[in-house]
Amino acid sequence: MGRSTIPMPGETSEGSTAKLRVLIVEDDFASRRLLQKIFTPLAEVHVSVDGCEAVTAFEDALSTDQPYHLVCLDIMLPKLDGQDVLKEIRRLESQRGVLSTQGAKVIMVTALKDMKNVMSAYNSLCDGYVAKPITRAGLNQTMVNLGLPSICPT
Repeated sequence: MGRSTIPMPGETSEGSTAKLRVLIVEDDFASRRLLQKIFTPLAEVHVSVDGCEAVTAFEDALSTDQPYHLVCLDIMLPKLDGQDVLKEIRRLESQRGVLSTQGAKVIMVTALKDMKNVMSAYNSLCDGYVAKPITRAGLNQTMVNLGLPSICPT
């Protein structure tokens, strides 16, 4: 059924080094470029501009045994909103025997700060929630809290 956990950056089941793999799901050009700029120096970055494309990218990564470590997911997306994308991500992982606590870390990166959206995202098993405007410091704190590599220079 596949692996039950996704190796974190720096570890693989074979003992070699895994590079952080990030999927940015964002339809807003400025936000997408900012996230790309932040992650590109330390990660392999892929981008999706709508929800359907994101689900396809996530499923392809799982099926080729190159899963994402992190998904930065906007809520307001064309074709399929981020809340539904999150549910589909967790369903795809579950289908492969990957528990949400061992799968990709999903950080909602969105302008929606209302309690309904925040609670819905956490109920669907997101790992973090960062409200726009995105700041490197805020995103970094969420990453560190999730056990992911720091994105701030030391």
